[in-house]
Amino acid sequence: MFLKRFFNDLIKYKKYLVHSTKASLKSEVAGSYLAWFWWVLEPFCFMLIYKFIAEEVFHKKLDYAALFVFLGLTVWNFFNKCMSSSATLLKQNKGIVTKIYLPKYLIYIRVMMVNAFKMAISLGICLGLVAYYRIMPSWHIVLIIPCLIMLALVTFGFGCIVMHCGVYVQDLSKIVRIGLRLVFYLSGVFYNIAALKPYGKILLDINPVALAMEGCRKALMYGAQPDWIMLGIWTAVGAVLSAVGVAVVYKNENNYGKIL
Repeated sequence: MFLKRFFNDLIKYKKYLVHSTKASLKSEVAGSYLAWFWWVLEPFCFMLIYKFIAEEVFHKKLDYAALFVFLGLTVWNFFNKCMSSSATLLKQNKGIVTKIYLPKYLIYIRVMMVNAFKMAISLGICLGLVAYYRIMPSWHIVLIIPCLIMLALVTFGFGCIVMHCGVYVQDLSKIVRIGLRLVFYLSGVFYNIAALKPYGKILLDINPVALAMEGCRKALMYGAQPDWIMLGIWTAVGAVLSAVGVAVVYKNENNYGKIL
């Protein structure tokens, strides 16, 4: 029943999502000299840093190193920025939560749409790096889409649950921040996680972020297919988490204003 309500609300409030996403993007660059260029410059600088760490500090030899690291950062930044804001999201939007009715998960979807826009810019840069390295594109490039769909479902599911719990648990944001740091180092952003023996395959299977990174790299860099079995499993897990998260938010959304 709540799934039908969920899709009806998405249609009903689609204009709100579009306008609020545009407003959020504009507010981020308001008063900045470099404006939207920061969305390109920030991940590019981190790419150079992690490329240096991987090659010079840890002496890791990576194929197409800049593209490898930048693509990993593109996937990671989407997940990280969405999840890091989820625990305090309703508190930060107390005015909306307490004064008007709005399905509360829409506030989180707005955050995801903002970061999805930035991810799209980074993916465009990745295509530029493909040309720089003279990698011959193949039809496998479209396989990035199911990898990102899986990542979006998992991010939405976990994010809705964390957003709900963040209303009741004051220190949840600190716990999430520590957890995200652990996930970062176990995701293979600046190293080839699949090459780790004998734990690489296990880390890929239990970490959807690492799985999405690996799938995108295979599709864009090597013209190969992702691990369809694990991709299907995590897509199903993400769908279940999303359904649970939406149900929990619907059930408790009338209580959020009282607690906040």
